[in-house]
Amino acid sequence: MKVTQEKLPQSRIGLEIEIPPDQSKNAYEQVVQKLARTVNIPGFRKGKVPRQILLQQLGQTRIKATALEELIQSSLQQALKQEAIEPLGNYQLRSDFDELVGQFKPGEPLTFIAAVDVQPEVSLGDYTGLTVKAEEVPYDPSTVEKFLEERRAELANLIPVEGRPAQMGDVAVVDYSSRLADEPEGEETESIAGGQAEDAQIELVEGKFLKEFVDGIVGMSSGETKQISVNFPEDYRQDLAGKTAIFSITLKDLKEKELPALDDDFAQEVSEFETLAELQESLEKRFRDKAEQETKANKEQALVSELLLKVEADLPETMIQQEVETMLRQTIMQMGQMGIDVKSMFTPEMVKQMGARSRPEAIDRLKQSLALEEIAKRESLQAEPEAITARVNELLEQFPDDQNIDRERLHTIVSADLLKEKAISWLEEHGTIELVPQGTLTPEEDEETEVEVTATEATETETAEETEATEATTQTAQPDAESSLE
Repeated sequence: MKVTQEKLPQSRIGLEIEIPPDQSKNAYEQVVQKLARTVNIPGFRKGKVPRQILLQQLGQTRIKATALEELIQSSLQQALKQEAIEPLGNYQLRSDFDELVGQFKPGEPLTFIAAVDVQPEVSLGDYTGLTVKAEEVPYDPSTVEKFLEERRAELANLIPVEGRPAQMGDVAVVDYSSRLADEPEGEETESIAGGQAEDAQIELVEGKFLKEFVDGIVGMSSGETKQISVNFPEDYRQDLAGKTAIFSITLKDLKEKELPALDDDFAQEVSEFETLAELQESLEKRFRDKAEQETKANKEQALVSELLLKVEADLPETMIQQEVETMLRQTIMQMGQMGIDVKSMFTPEMVKQMGARSRPEAIDRLKQSLALEEIAKRESLQAEPEAITARVNELLEQFPDDQNIDRERLHTIVSADLLKEKAISWLEEHGTIELVPQGTLTPEEDEETEVEVTATEATETETAEETEATEATTQTAQPDAESSLE
């Protein structure tokens, strides 16, 4: 079979394929024979329809179109194998199909053109001796104290308060109702969904509820009713963003927290450790490791960001779309694991918008990945089989009862990740990284990030491999709800 290649933009290869006469005849005859065995025509038994009757009943154009579809598919696969081309995704027919049907004559040659996406060629500049800056994340001893105080607050007993007004740190039991400020008082309204409650327990601390709502309760006495004006921020939920509401609040009861003693009994209740000293030592190690891992991640990100400036690759659309879909799956699975009802949250239009926003990041991720693969190839880096097996087994242990994991795909993912890690380590060994204070390169968060560790394990954020392992199986999102005042 004669095949002519043409290099096209976006890492596509154009193929002009000439189907030989015998192949075009055989394909047509096979379709006729198949239809003769399967088609139902009144007055004839199945498989006994004369050829001429079959052609008259079905029409020459329909039969030729059916034969041509199979012929294009089979000849294209043959051409790819003949030319040793490994395509990404399916082919794109560049010839007009209806015109091909008109030109198709069984027993005569037929030429059509198609295109396939292929792995892009990578052009990489000088990647040795990269010089970058990265933020160093220091270990903060206060994180241990903060963590322990939060656990104490969770285990606190609530003691009734008498003889004084509400103050910060108390737990207020209140009834409240609300209306928008521009609506007449006294008229019932449903304009604020979730803006009414009875016997609601409100902890008077910063950050858990709307500030003006909490500040308005501070100073109230049990049995008192008060109206409070609350301005919703611009980034609040859509129906209330930027609006002002009037809350009518009745303080029914007031309690204060009695914290448990910070001792060995406390350590045993919140962890697997026997003594407070052991718990503190474990937490200190976990937070130190966490800070070191964040610094390591900052160094790696700085290196790959600099590497991105030195790589050029004409990415095929198939590859970009696959990466966008991977990113969306990861986001949706992570949100589902957080308890968010992703089925109701992610409408088709929202997913489409997220895909469009994710496209630039997907392109950068692909280029970085291709550059690291190219470095691994040039520097003859290899991922050890023992390391691959160990990482795969480690991930499989997290899903012991799941039989739907594609182990072959997981093995491929882990192999690629380990190879990229080796390439990054090579860049670090042959480059220069200047560590700078945290917040130097990126603005610090306005609010402190909540400590997200368990007392026994001080669990770190889910790793990339864990996300990829969940991609190889099926996850079900669990619904959750948020208070309108949080």
